[in-house]
Amino acid sequence: LCSFLGLLYQEYRDKSTREEIETRRLQDSQTDPEETSPSEETPFEAEPTSTVENKAPPQINLLRNSNSRFNLWQDLPEVQSSGVLSILQPDEIKLQEAMFELVTSEASYYKSLNLLVSHFMENERLKKILHQSEAHILFSNVLDVMAVSERFLLDLEQRVEENIVISDVCDIVHQHTVNHFSVYITYVSNQTYQERAYKQLLQDKPAFREVISQLELDPKCKGLSFSSFLILPFQRITRLKLLVQNILKKVEEKSDRESTALDAHKELETVVKACNEGVRKMSRTEQMISIQKKLEFKIKSVPIISHSRWLLKQGELQQMNGPKTSRTLRTKKLFREIYLFLFNDLLVICRQIPGDKYQVFDSAPRGLLRVEELEDQGQSLANVFILRLLENADDREASYMLKASSQSEMKRWMISLAPNRRTKFVSFTSRLVDCPQIQCVHPYVAQQPDELSLELADVLNILDKTDDGWIFGERLHDQERGWFPSSMGEEILNPKIRAQNLKECFRVHKSDDSQRRKLGSRNRQ
Repeated sequence: LCSFLGLLYQEYRDKSTREEIETRRLQDSQTDPEETSPSEETPFEAEPTSTVENKAPPQINLLRNSNSRFNLWQDLPEVQSSGVLSILQPDEIKLQEAMFELVTSEASYYKSLNLLVSHFMENERLKKILHQSEAHILFSNVLDVMAVSERFLLDLEQRVEENIVISDVCDIVHQHTVNHFSVYITYVSNQTYQERAYKQLLQDKPAFREVISQLELDPKCKGLSFSSFLILPFQRITRLKLLVQNILKKVEEKSDRESTALDAHKELETVVKACNEGVRKMSRTEQMISIQKKLEFKIKSVPIISHSRWLLKQGELQQMNGPKTSRTLRTKKLFREIYLFLFNDLLVICRQIPGDKYQVFDSAPRGLLRVEELEDQGQSLANVFILRLLENADDREASYMLKASSQSEMKRWMISLAPNRRTKFVSFTSRLVDCPQIQCVHPYVAQQPDELSLELADVLNILDKTDDGWIFGERLHDQERGWFPSSMGEEILNPKIRAQNLKECFRVHKSDDSQRRKLGSRNRQ
């Protein structure tokens, strides 16, 4: 199947997400989203699908045909000549396409992994330059990942060749996720060290830099960088979850195929979460050690390092001195700099002192923080909010009037300090009929802990937005929240499309909801 696909996974993935964006743009511009776009229209007669099963369908030889370049299931010569397109309902054809995409994208991914191993990892010149330990950090367990992909692909190929109409693929996904996909967690957890080792090697070893540049120029790589091959496993495991979600949206409700898709999705979700946790754990530990070294306590010392603690946000704010009613033209003297370290369970308030150190003068558990916005207070008090510590380091209530550098910075601090405070637009999890939505059209890499990295075609609910170009959003497919520049996306204006996105999202996560309900009732007992 690798030879059947001319595209490397990076190209395949980019093409696929661009198509998703264009499809949604087209739907969004239509007055009635029920209308199918020309590309989705398929001639059909309303006959039961069981007729297909009674036919003895020809075997599909696409997997052996190196000259094939078909992207769609319905474009396969075997499918075209079999007559099934005039028998199947349009919804079943869309489901066939969704399952077929999972198979072809795995083939493309395996092709790219194979190139990473054969072209880069096994290059003799590179082997001589790299120490064994350096090679291990750089390539990690990629051979295990490739072996797992190969086994998975063989089972998928076998299923496609069994019948021209694919019966299911999610049972295979479920089986492989449970039994083999733990190799992804190992690979992805090493990502922090992998990135650092790669940067270090480029900096310290000119010979390494030279060989990598030469290998990247090979036509086989199609202009793609070495690092784009290294991040393939993380991208694939996330994408695989989305492909199963896509199948789940198209299967008949309460059918066996829905049940299988829900099971596969649940297991993939577990693996993806473990991968994310693995990456975070590595970088968080180092970050906490670094912060601990910078802090000097003016008050009773608080142990900073804990295995269950991580940084959410840090930065400088202006603290207002004197009573709230102070009004003077010399506004600059009203404020003095303070520095906040906000962890998931603790706030530490400091002043910066020489030597890149911070003197801690107050702290409070995060659950005992309250925020309040000051409105219409004039220019000198623009972007000012009140932070209340219900119980501070001295076991008493304390209030701070704080000024941020911009409206977005103020809102970001307020949402981080008091996450349960109502946002401008309520989260979709409250089962609202409608909520503003945005689709990502430019990928974004988070620069701060309270930001959200975005992939092309991600759809998010807008929970809040600022006048200076930032959005606080909740991604539909995994409920992750964070800030990102509004220029990264296009708002979805058609209310029917927004409602459809929410409906699909609830359906995908309904097994999670029932699990949460069971857990809730158990906890109440």
